[in-house]
Amino acid sequence: MKTAFYSHPDCRLHDMGRGHPECPQRLDAIDDYLIASGVDAVIEREVAPLADVAALERAHSPAYVAAMTEQLRQVAANGERRAIDPDTIAAPKTLDAALRAAGAAVAATDAVIDGLASNAFCSVRPPGHHATRDAAMGFCFFNNVAVAARHALDVRGLERVAIIDFDVHHGNGTEDIIANDPRVLMASIFQHPLYPYSGTEPKGTNMVNVPVPPYTRGVEVRALIQTHWMPRLEAFRPQMLFVSAGFDAHRDDDLGQLGLVEADYEWITLRLCDLAERHANGRIVSCLEGGYNLRALATSVAAHLRVLAGG
Repeated sequence: MKTAFYSHPDCRLHDMGRGHPECPQRLDAIDDYLIASGVDAVIEREVAPLADVAALERAHSPAYVAAMTEQLRQVAANGERRAIDPDTIAAPKTLDAALRAAGAAVAATDAVIDGLASNAFCSVRPPGHHATRDAAMGFCFFNNVAVAARHALDVRGLERVAIIDFDVHHGNGTEDIIANDPRVLMASIFQHPLYPYSGTEPKGTNMVNVPVPPYTRGVEVRALIQTHWMPRLEAFRPQMLFVSAGFDAHRDDDLGQLGLVEADYEWITLRLCDLAERHANGRIVSCLEGGYNLRALATSVAAHLRVLAGG
């Protein structure tokens, strides 16, 4: 079985305006580099479906899902962008893109559980890990990873899943949704202080939060992951891993000030694959979050995918 790669053209149509770092060209850069580097040959491309309301409501409140869906429909109807917050802009095609992003995560979860793929990566946008149970923020509308994790638990019957977040920004939305859910262990590492200025005080006992100061380099990040994440994850014995794969901790990314490089993303992915092999039959679903230097994003995703694909 190959690594499944979920995406959809709708994810490129969400456009928050000229100069916005979370731009459609992010997915183009990834695709172009996967083809040029040969990684495209070791993945199986799949079309992301639309998420349904029930899937969204496993992570978000019904009131929020209804209100956000209606707001995005209004934007689509009038054809003009609308600011949800200073950083998060709804555009005419945002609703379709957001539903494809969440739908990719759910479809990837089913494919991996059903043995149709060894693991999966969702090359989607908008990202999700800042979307809380009741609010959009930080470029995010629906929390793709949280939607997928709850699908695995509530629909597919798994008992324990882990969420791993190595984006440079704290995944405050995911934490808000799954805090104190004993079925989920969330392990994250992120720059602090940095938007959204959270995570130093975990919201629940099922969190392994590792804030690090600006200019922390890969060797230090690896040591912290080995010391803080791995013992808790081993003890938890997750039956599936979900990854909020943000690549904005790369040293060339201007939205953060950490010092990771491609070899660090390879190392992190290897640790997660080893863990998944021991406890989860290799089951991993990884979803794109941040990463705004196009070259660094593309090469880092390729490094992540090479490991997921076994080579």
